[in-house]
Amino acid sequence: MLRLSLNMTARDWRAGQLRFLLVALIVAVAALSAVGFFVDRLRSGLNRDAHQLLGADLVISADQPVNAAWRAEALKRGFTLADTVTFPSMAQAGEGEQSQSQLASIKAVSPGYPLRGQLKITTDVAQAADAVGQSANRAPAPGTVWVDAGILSSLNAKLGDNLKLGDKNFTVTQLIAAEPDRGASFLNFAPRVMLPLGDLAATALVQDGSRVSYRLLLSAPQNKAADIAAYQSWLEGQIKQQAIKGVRIESLESGSPQMQSTLDRADRFLSLVGLLSAMLAAVAVAMAARRFMLRHLDACAMLRCLGLTQNQVTAMYVIEFVMVGLAGSLVGVAVGYAGHMVLLELLGKLVQNDLPPVSIMPALQGVATGMLLLLGFALPPILQLRNVPHNRVIRREQEAPQPLALATYGLGIAAFVVLLLWQAGDVKLALLTAAGFLGGFALFGLAGWLGIKSLRSLRGAFNHQGWRFAVTSLQRRPGATVIQVVSLALGLMALLLLTVVRGDLMASWRNATPPDAPNRFIINILPEQKDQIAARLAQAGVVNAPLYPMIRGRLVAVNDKTITEDTYQDDRAKGLADREFNLSTMATMQAENKIVAGEWFSSKPGAAAEASVEEGIAKTLKLKLGDKLRFDIAGQPVEAAITSLRKLEWGSMRVNFFVIINPAAMADTPQTWITAFHLPAEHADLGNALSRDFPNLTVVDVGGILKQIQAVLDQVVTAVEFLFAFTLASGLLVLYAALMGSQDERTREAGLLRALGATRRQLAQAQLIEFSLVGALAGLLAATGAAAMGWALATYQFKFAWSFAPGVWVFGLLAGALCAIAGGWLGLRNVLKHPPLQTLRES
Repeated sequence: MLRLSLNMTARDWRAGQLRFLLVALIVAVAALSAVGFFVDRLRSGLNRDAHQLLGADLVISADQPVNAAWRAEALKRGFTLADTVTFPSMAQAGEGEQSQSQLASIKAVSPGYPLRGQLKITTDVAQAADAVGQSANRAPAPGTVWVDAGILSSLNAKLGDNLKLGDKNFTVTQLIAAEPDRGASFLNFAPRVMLPLGDLAATALVQDGSRVSYRLLLSAPQNKAADIAAYQSWLEGQIKQQAIKGVRIESLESGSPQMQSTLDRADRFLSLVGLLSAMLAAVAVAMAARRFMLRHLDACAMLRCLGLTQNQVTAMYVIEFVMVGLAGSLVGVAVGYAGHMVLLELLGKLVQNDLPPVSIMPALQGVATGMLLLLGFALPPILQLRNVPHNRVIRREQEAPQPLALATYGLGIAAFVVLLLWQAGDVKLALLTAAGFLGGFALFGLAGWLGIKSLRSLRGAFNHQGWRFAVTSLQRRPGATVIQVVSLALGLMALLLLTVVRGDLMASWRNATPPDAPNRFIINILPEQKDQIAARLAQAGVVNAPLYPMIRGRLVAVNDKTITEDTYQDDRAKGLADREFNLSTMATMQAENKIVAGEWFSSKPGAAAEASVEEGIAKTLKLKLGDKLRFDIAGQPVEAAITSLRKLEWGSMRVNFFVIINPAAMADTPQTWITAFHLPAEHADLGNALSRDFPNLTVVDVGGILKQIQAVLDQVVTAVEFLFAFTLASGLLVLYAALMGSQDERTREAGLLRALGATRRQLAQAQLIEFSLVGALAGLLAATGAAAMGWALATYQFKFAWSFAPGVWVFGLLAGALCAIAGGWLGLRNVLKHPPLQTLRES
């Protein structure tokens, strides 16, 4: 039986009946394998570099200096300690009027940092860009700093120049090539400046209310890993017992929770993108298998006459398809490996460039995916061959599929569900995704069917024979046409959403942002500097730059119930409850705010403590009018009852606060001040001047940060576009499969029409019009779907007005028509080459 299957496989391959099935499998496996290899290497890199990513065996991160008792206990257990203090501030280079300033991520490190991993430094800019340098076994020397290369170009400075941080001048001696525990956060969009911890106090940059991250790094002696685990358990008990907030523990087992969570979300999203491609390719597999079945009815009947039993016929074709499946899966894995290299290249420096080699697991998963798709979508048509009757040799009749064969179509649904559960990794997400996929298919299918039906009334709209032939052909095969339209539309919609609609979203956001929206923020303004800063801004012609007090406080209780780690289940609520709030106090509500419930509080002296809360955070934290909040502000408890809920205009780019408490209750709290304003381009040097005269200030250039974020998003979107190219390829495969499935019927039709007087040119024109109509309809659906998603994102997620641009429909129509014409030409290029007489004789 194996030999017979090998002979049949070779015969079918030479006849070209297995090639399309192979290509469809390759695309499906490649789409998922590319994501699998990519995520596997990132995850392996995280595991391999767990020590380096932490810089220690255990890290305690806090918003306040780490508890001295914890430090003493660690020393008592024989651990080695190191400290880092990280915060944003301005770095200044140059003298007098020629000085320039740049927002930097300041990091003060103690001797011995890092405890694990390597901090690499160099004096060569090119080496720094490639993360190549010598290992630094010490912290910067007193009076010196090490910096990212980018800050020197921004400040027009070089190695050996002075860099001013706050009240102290430093000498730049080294470039940072690699920093083990850099991690990923918004702050890291700013270039790093590293200084010795002993020099931090002299800068006078850390004031009450400053946003500072304190990290205590711990490492155990060799072969003492159990001691770290024991200390971690003791520490967690202390934190829970004392209900301490704002402390995070990072270990080798947990890694960086933020990075792990980001990687998990990226894995799920990219896997689902690949799964969409695989599902479309699976449809092509099913259609190709059905065409294979129809073309083998006569051969199967002959084999039955020669003595093969039903089971032998089934075994022969199953073995053949298993061999094709293995070959397609292996090639797909190879293509997926190449695809993941493209992803790494597109993402550039967003991922580390020394990732470990791939493991065997993504390859095995790719092969399993290919075989699962083959089992679910190709086996049902093949099982029908076992029921071909002997007398078909002389009567050429085909019985209806048997119930067992029909039931096996449930394998396709089962395979779909298994793949979803596998790739999503979450039952709820899998069910939602399945509903989204099926809903999208159904909606597009209905729209496609209505579009095809509407063409019937347009059959006589043009006095052109090719037009009438094309419309009639579409009406004759509505099911196959709908499948072609839906598959091509889904692939195009994904790409349109990431290209044209993404540009429209950005344009709508820019249009929704007022031209005088603030593009500069100044924070860390001391109370005694407030009047001077206001005067300097007014002198420079800056208007509408109100200053507001900013008070750092942590929510510790609601209605006298202490907030613990079990108070909230939602991840966002947990994060908000664990972090420090930027509170404020003012007598008059900001103009951009609007009361939606309750009343603004009284500003009379001696008034009771009242709080006004933003409606979104109130909903997240399940707060309501009348609830009593208790905040810990620099060790000072402040209680206030919620008397109003506010709606904020976040799109205004102005200063906003989640919680505002009346001035009477906040009179004795430590405060700094903040302002936001629009700085015209001709006064761009004002930021440098303020940083020079007030070294403690942090001047944030919003435009510069948004440009960096946009650059990162562009890289990520380009990588996702690459994956969606697999989706478009799958859509074209379905189009091709549908056309190949009707090739024999179309050949007979063309032969009959030519025998009745139609010319080859007329039929070629009819094919061109038919494909153009299919592609245009698919492009129209894709553009409408992409625009609808863009509108929904703008309206419900980003909260700004959406402006419909006609370009997306024009691009969709043209792209759809071109794709359909290309697929149609590939599928039916030989139909008109058959002589009419030969075609009629074969029929």
